[in-house]
Amino acid sequence: MLTSMRKLILGLALLSLGGCTENLSTSRPYILTTATTGGTYYPVGVALATITKAQLHDTEGISLSAISSAGSLENIKLMRDNQAQFALLQGIFAAWAWNGEGPISRPQTWLRSIGAMWQNTDHFVLLTELTRDGTIMDLDTLDGQRFVLGARNSGAQWSGHHILTSLGIDYESKFSLAYMGYGPTAGAIQDGTIVGMNIPAGVPVTAITRAFAIAGADLTLLSFTDSQLERINARYPLWSRYVIQAGTYPNQADDLQTIAHPNVLAVRADIPDEAVYKITRTIFENLAALHEIHKATREVTLDKALTGLGAPLHPGAARYYREQGIEIPARLAPP
Repeated sequence: MLTSMRKLILGLALLSLGGCTENLSTSRPYILTTATTGGTYYPVGVALATITKAQLHDTEGISLSAISSAGSLENIKLMRDNQAQFALLQGIFAAWAWNGEGPISRPQTWLRSIGAMWQNTDHFVLLTELTRDGTIMDLDTLDGQRFVLGARNSGAQWSGHHILTSLGIDYESKFSLAYMGYGPTAGAIQDGTIVGMNIPAGVPVTAITRAFAIAGADLTLLSFTDSQLERINARYPLWSRYVIQAGTYPNQADDLQTIAHPNVLAVRADIPDEAVYKITRTIFENLAALHEIHKATREVTLDKALTGLGAPLHPGAARYYREQGIEIPARLAPP
């Protein structure tokens, strides 16, 4: 049954990406902005858009159209300027945006949450020959080597900045920074033009799979100690321990210990309550189809929908959760 469902959804995705002029002329879709195509955001965004279109377009005139972007920071700007109405964001960015902290100078009062999605798993990778104890603090020993923290002004760059500065690693003086998306980064580490990379995304990540398939024996995914995790969580307690099971990536014989924090599906406050309610309901009533499209989304469950949200809920989303008997904390209640 799931195989047939997957074929249907993938077929609809091709139609959506190819553009259906007749449908779009009568009902302009909402834009869902994601991230670069080598990570998890884009394929999951396409999956969310495809499911929404399949369930709601013909009967309700509601649909999403997924686009790629540089990631969470650009997504905040696209939503602020109403060039996108929905976005996938790292949880830390939703918190920064709502409070006006980190790289976002002013509170973004238009921001609302729909729900927590899958975990954004941190993959800090370093050439094994440069490691000492195999933890994130090995990055503190670099001396001018070329390292990719992320694309410029991307979610990867800024979440990496938060993690490293929380640990007292002066990466700007220790690294020769290169700025690339996930796909080019994987190519660069295979070619030997960089010594390490930061790839935060849902497991499994295409870029990590590529890198480990070619050079896995020469690469180490750095781990985190409990005290390091505590320091990262000092301001925003969003991260938790995450184990990447052996065999997830090529040449991975053992479990890999890292950390992760939730991704969030966000929306502008001015989108109609009914539209957000129906989109929220459609997502959670079609989790089996979503889980079939990308393994990372198997972590998306109704009982975790309010975990790690940094901005209040949209009234449409709150209505759905209340119908499901989920108690909404005061800090997440719609303003």
